[in-house]
Amino acid sequence: MQPTPAEPAPASRAPGFFSRAGNVFSFLLLVLTALLPVVQVVARKLSLAGIRGSADYIQHLVLWTAFVAGAITSREGRHIALSAGYDMLGEAGKARVKVFTSTVSAFFGTVLTLSALSFALVGFDPGAKAGVLPVRLLALVMPLGYGAMTIRFVAQAGRAAPGRLVALAGIIAGIAWSTEPLANILGFAASASGTLGQAAGGAGAFVQAAGGALAPGIGILHIPLLVTLVAAALLGAPIFILLGGLAVLFFTGSGGSLEVIPNQAYTMLSGPIIPALPLFTLAGYIISESKAGERLVRLFRGLFGMLPGGLTVVSILICAFLTTFTGASGVTILAVGGLLYFVLTAGGYSGRFSTGLLTAAGSIGLLFPPSLPVILYGVVAQVSIKDMFVGGVVPGLFMVLCLAAIGVVRSVRDRIPRVAFNFKEAAVSLRGSLLEVILPFLILFFFLRGIMTLVETAAFAALYALVVEAAVYRDIPVRKLPDVFLKSAVVMGGVLVILAVANGLSYYIVDAEIPGQLTSWLREYVGSKYVFLLLLNVVLLVVGAFMDVFSAITVVVPLVVPVAAAYGINPVHLGIIFLANLELGYLTPPVGLNLYLASYRFNQPLTTVIRSVLPFLLVQFLSVLVITYVPWLTTSLLGVFKF
Repeated sequence: MQPTPAEPAPASRAPGFFSRAGNVFSFLLLVLTALLPVVQVVARKLSLAGIRGSADYIQHLVLWTAFVAGAITSREGRHIALSAGYDMLGEAGKARVKVFTSTVSAFFGTVLTLSALSFALVGFDPGAKAGVLPVRLLALVMPLGYGAMTIRFVAQAGRAAPGRLVALAGIIAGIAWSTEPLANILGFAASASGTLGQAAGGAGAFVQAAGGALAPGIGILHIPLLVTLVAAALLGAPIFILLGGLAVLFFTGSGGSLEVIPNQAYTMLSGPIIPALPLFTLAGYIISESKAGERLVRLFRGLFGMLPGGLTVVSILICAFLTTFTGASGVTILAVGGLLYFVLTAGGYSGRFSTGLLTAAGSIGLLFPPSLPVILYGVVAQVSIKDMFVGGVVPGLFMVLCLAAIGVVRSVRDRIPRVAFNFKEAAVSLRGSLLEVILPFLILFFFLRGIMTLVETAAFAALYALVVEAAVYRDIPVRKLPDVFLKSAVVMGGVLVILAVANGLSYYIVDAEIPGQLTSWLREYVGSKYVFLLLLNVVLLVVGAFMDVFSAITVVVPLVVPVAAAYGINPVHLGIIFLANLELGYLTPPVGLNLYLASYRFNQPLTTVIRSVLPFLLVQFLSVLVITYVPWLTTSLLGVFKF
């Protein structure tokens, strides 16, 4: 997969008016998304009414954030994508492949644009409002966002005009494919205008008739288009185009309405819990852009440096801390990988061992609250997020200890010198990083005790991180805040757009009763729960290697949950198994995301990174098997903490 961006300052590469306007707009959207929940908390504590309809405003702010940020992500060319096939090509081959993937992306992007426009125009009651704003107006950001991404695909097809003309043909083909949405759009225009409306109505009727006439031919094209779509995805087309394209082909092939795809996108992105995702992401980026990593290195080195393998423990704990906020997005490796690599090699560890450890630790905090994948899993599987947070603590600690054990063994074997404990140094470093260290505990306290909702807790975390890093420690100058917000927006755009289209694909999977058929088949041929769990581990390991964690959750969870329920598996335990396996996927050759990020960050060939990470991958795989077959690790605290 292509690394999720963390290092560039996109604004410097996009000086145009529309680019600057998009940057400013995304910044304002994020600020409002963070401020409104905090205002509600303050109003509630003061027994004031607060802002009427604030929940609707917050949810639709996230909808707008998703598509504005998605357009920015396209502008920067930073959508999450499989890139192994693309990276193996020469320059000439890359140029031709770029035209191919851009054309396919433009085709499906056009279909998504017209479907979203049709849904926005005809999918809502004219009087429906979010607060005082018409929902139909707010929903128009979806076709605008998809349209901006589609135009960007054409622009990125190549510098030469022929390449862009070929990609432009993808737009024309997408319009021809979208007969039903186009007819609905023209029908809406007919009902909304006078004399011109008659012409629009006639055009809509013509398009609908043409679509009926072309239906047999379109049906013949489904298999070739499916093959083309998968090939484009393997060669670097964005993951969201793959998932959205599959949804388009499946709905068209089954005679379903394409408007279901944007409908499900709207439902997902305007859900009550989803605002927590961009807010926790923002908090994580603010922390990662500060000098928190340096302060935490000093603290954990002072506390654990005297232990055998103390420096490896320090590195793992810091990676786990940052990953809880940034998710498995690779930000951890990019933000503190260089610093921790220096600490480990200066402490006596080999470069190969240090590379392997940090690559493996880049997603080690995935199970700890307030991990974004844990939140999303709870939303999709309809499992208590509080239970997921509690259930992930012991398995997460177990995986950390297994990884740390490798460092302890290597330290003893190679006689790595330890750092003498200095109480004064430990106390000073604790005081210097205390405001950052207590943030996860504050989040748990406020959320688990019911003092704040999850979204309010996420908003608190973002504003707390902002105040601590920009005002208290002053690591981030105020003038640099828009750049930090923009880096966060680029990641959010990639993730939220994936969630939008993946939810449409999930709807088709459920509507086609595929989970029920899968359950029946497995119950017939796989009688043992333990054999099913082993099969699940293998499947999820493959899925995690080829899909990012967010799209994997949205697409695969609806398939797995009913099957696991038939075997009597605890839903929280299933969630932890699911996420622990996906965590391994980031290390699995040949396309594990952390492998590419480590290769980039440590300036080492991919083959070297793969060899260095294999021992850690094996140990982590064994730890996942233990988590899978010892449910007590997940469920032991569920009965202790009742909320």
